[in-house]
Amino acid sequence: MTRPQLKLAAAAYDRASHRRGDDAWLADAWSRARVLLVTPKSATAVEAGDDGGERVAFGSPADVPADAPHRFLGLVGDEPYFAATVDSDDRGWRTLRDLGGTIDDLRAGLLTSAIALEQWHQRHPRCPLCGTPTVESHAGWTRTCPADGSEHFPRTDPAMITLVHDGGDRCLLGRNRGWPERRYSTLAGFVDAGESLEAAVVREIQEEVSVEVTDVRYVASQPWPFPSSLMLGFSARVEGDQLVRPDHVEMAEAGWFTREQVQRAADWTDGSGEPDPDAELQHISPPLSISRYLIDLWLAGQL
Repeated sequence: MTRPQLKLAAAAYDRASHRRGDDAWLADAWSRARVLLVTPKSATAVEAGDDGGERVAFGSPADVPADAPHRFLGLVGDEPYFAATVDSDDRGWRTLRDLGGTIDDLRAGLLTSAIALEQWHQRHPRCPLCGTPTVESHAGWTRTCPADGSEHFPRTDPAMITLVHDGGDRCLLGRNRGWPERRYSTLAGFVDAGESLEAAVVREIQEEVSVEVTDVRYVASQPWPFPSSLMLGFSARVEGDQLVRPDHVEMAEAGWFTREQVQRAADWTDGSGEPDPDAELQHISPPLSISRYLIDLWLAGQL
């Protein structure tokens, strides 16, 4: 059986990080670059794709105002790619959430990095040591303090996300308090300072649904720049018949669902028919997310 595809995670281009400090090379690369345009709200310009759908549109340095920041993303062969922040105009603009499930790996990877950088620059304009406004350096991958010379690098926040199962035909899903009724997903939470990933899995699941898990196994990771998360996917197993008690702080509801129930909800989520109004589980995570990747692996018997 074909393994499900994890979106946003492919290494589809060369980041060429050794070039970020080479100003002469960067100036030449910028003059011939393909430019991914992003707005301060993390939308990007799109165009019609060969299949009739939408895809990320690349511009040129001529499309970028002289005072707009531009950041080196990497190379495809000898062709340099940059991201530049611009104000939106009359062209079509879409977000990563809109596009990420359908665009190719190269565009998805470039857009994910571009948005992560843009979000970081917006949120970290000052030196955390002295409060002085910092400036971009190293092709947009560093902020440098002109007062004390300190360098600051893009922040990444690790978060675990876990498919909990009973070793048989059921998995444990929860509904966040902010979600619509009858939409469920895998359980997730941020890793505490000084905490291992496996310990975070055990702690978060116990906190959210009062269930103790075992057999914690790493599966895959996915960048999630909303604004700066790295989602670390795991599976875990529950032994015995434990009572599921959602905390009602983050988790409004939680429960066990069979493969048949989850597969039906996956089909409805993907637009295959209308949900049964009497079904307790009607929607799960969309194909873009690692949550859905973990669910699809479990449905396929590969987790």
